[in-house]
Amino acid sequence: MKRILLLGAGQSASTLIEYLLTLSEEKKWQLSIGDADVALAERKGKGIARGFAFDVTDYDQLTKEIGEADVVISMLPAKFHMLVANECLKQSRHLVTASYVNDEMRALHDEAEQKGLVFLNECGLDPGIDHMSAMKVIDKIRNEGNELIGFESFTGGLLAPQSEDENPWKYKFTWNPRNVVLAGQGVVKFIQEGRYKFIPYHRLFRRTEIVHIPKYGEFEGYANRDSLKYLDVYDLRGIRTLYRGTFRRPGYSKAWNVFVQLGATDDTYKMEGVDKMTHRQFINSFLSYNPGDSIELKLAHYLNLDMEGEIMYKLKWLGVFSEELVGLKEGTPAQILETILRKKWTLNKEDRDMIVMWHKFTYIDKTNNNRETEVHSTMVAIGEDTVNTAMSKSVGLPLGIAAKLVLEDKVESRGVLVPTLKELYEPIMEELETYGFDFNESCVLR
Repeated sequence: MKRILLLGAGQSASTLIEYLLTLSEEKKWQLSIGDADVALAERKGKGIARGFAFDVTDYDQLTKEIGEADVVISMLPAKFHMLVANECLKQSRHLVTASYVNDEMRALHDEAEQKGLVFLNECGLDPGIDHMSAMKVIDKIRNEGNELIGFESFTGGLLAPQSEDENPWKYKFTWNPRNVVLAGQGVVKFIQEGRYKFIPYHRLFRRTEIVHIPKYGEFEGYANRDSLKYLDVYDLRGIRTLYRGTFRRPGYSKAWNVFVQLGATDDTYKMEGVDKMTHRQFINSFLSYNPGDSIELKLAHYLNLDMEGEIMYKLKWLGVFSEELVGLKEGTPAQILETILRKKWTLNKEDRDMIVMWHKFTYIDKTNNNRETEVHSTMVAIGEDTVNTAMSKSVGLPLGIAAKLVLEDKVESRGVLVPTLKELYEPIMEELETYGFDFNESCVLR
């Protein structure tokens, strides 16, 4: 009997657990679910899987549980992955995670390979499905003898079209709200037509581009922090253009830029008087003292906004000018802003989310007089409800499928891996399509 150990049963693991429960019944495999919240683990196990209280810092428990598994799937916060990975290595157990490979994990490659272990990372959405859908096209272009000269990629966790109507931002939190508030901080790096380009944080949300996705309309993309790391992930050294970004609906970035310019996304210091602070006072704390003008007027004057314009309407809809208490005892500006946003940007039971991914590949077609050609690749997934969200499906299903492939001995590669290998991306993407993931590719002559 094959044994699967899942560590972490939170919101993002919901679809993964449903997949593993079905798999364990079909294959007669054993599934154990560990979480700090034992009631949650037991409830999600539905009497099929063993649910138990788990503390990753309890070394004796960690040793025991990993020792009884054939493959471990870690949905724990990324900072705990190395505790799990080191024990998996010690006891020769396979490991699958959705998190980025860091230097510590990468250092385990040789020993994992020698022991015949699969340590598969970055097998969720982004990173994950982005790797797989990109490499499928990149391999095809290269295998046909063509020269890849440009790669652009955008992914966004958004509201499904039917849930956008009453929301001027056309956005709610579908993943970690803190990551949304802190998005783009630092310096953005990418390559454009052979030139290295850099965008400082305070200019990022003014540098956007519009992409049209058939059947789903227009999306606005802003750059991710460091596109250059994908030079090696996808073997793109020498490429002329390399750019990765995040999708929102048009108009989001200009409005979000208000918070950036105010300093409301700063996470480096704690504010005073937070326990008695209202939303309105939070905004006012960044503006000049002028008792004769309203906060709305001061903000509009400071950032040259139209008092009756779209951006001010978005801000009013969020409730940032209300006299409602923030509801925190203390916090940084970013933490306070996140708390305010949660009140309007948390999914309601009627809401459905959507994942949109778009790649553009530009290559020299060696079979067609060296003509520049583009391939556009899109992937769209729409959530079923607020539990089985598109985000949960996109993160969880690739992990579950990958764990199945490992247990069925269908992965020949060993060591610390990411799903850029055909033996991984091909079967995972094929099965994802059976779960409603809409992958499409189109060729465009330039």
